[in-house]
Amino acid sequence: MTSSHPRLVDPSWLSEHLGDPSIRIVDATVHLRFDEDGAHTESGRETYQAAHVPGATFADQLLDLTEHDGEAPFAAARSERFAEVMGGLGIGNEHTVVVYDHVNGIWATRLWWQLGLEAHDDVVVLDGGLRAWQGAGHPVATGGAVYPATTFTPHRRAERVVSTADVEAATHDPSVLLINSLARGSFAEARIPGSVNVPFDELVDEQGRLRGADELRPLFESVGALDPTVAPVTYCGGGIAATAVAFALQGLGRGDVAIYDGSMTAWTSDASRPLERG
Repeated sequence: MTSSHPRLVDPSWLSEHLGDPSIRIVDATVHLRFDEDGAHTESGRETYQAAHVPGATFADQLLDLTEHDGEAPFAAARSERFAEVMGGLGIGNEHTVVVYDHVNGIWATRLWWQLGLEAHDDVVVLDGGLRAWQGAGHPVATGGAVYPATTFTPHRRAERVVSTADVEAATHDPSVLLINSLARGSFAEARIPGSVNVPFDELVDEQGRLRGADELRPLFESVGALDPTVAPVTYCGGGIAATAVAFALQGLGRGDVAIYDGSMTAWTSDASRPLERG
């Protein structure tokens, strides 16, 4: 795996395991862009069909794994729906799942988190995603790939996701550490009171690969995220980048991180909720 992170694999490892029947490779790409009207998302299915790791199937997180009547646009799908989609993709509880995306890794960690939310921990992330795969000289496939349908049995870990009410209580609870995962400029503009900042874009290098533990540890230590007496809760704009911070923290021994799935979208939906700025 050639990484200090227990849930990270490199292109060479994946290339050597392409024919392993116990592995399911999943492209988790969603395209996210911002303009004067806000955030816009688009399914990554077309880019998956144009180029993907050979044997990879596609998980449409935007359309199939999001609860569209939740408190925020990207609320995690209910357990029953998640299990239905995973089983349809040929992913069972017995499989090792390799996830990647085409963009910046946060959609891969989002699926990693959702699988872990349902107690499926045998999940690894391809470091650097499709760009790293192609950069290493490995071939890509076009069109689509499917595995035979199977059964996925979910076991929701309720402690891994928190609601707005939980976060409201956490703002008065020093035993909970709220970690804003957005860029430093966004953090300065507005944040949930009492939050600290670990920007997701500082977790990776210029090639989109996760930085080593020797670089990540000081970043998290500086905000108290490795203090065993506090419970880390990560959030961002819509619950996506927050999973990248949770993923990095797991590699440093914090497997107890919860995600505020509604994140700033849900928090700011009520103008009476306070914000810190500056």
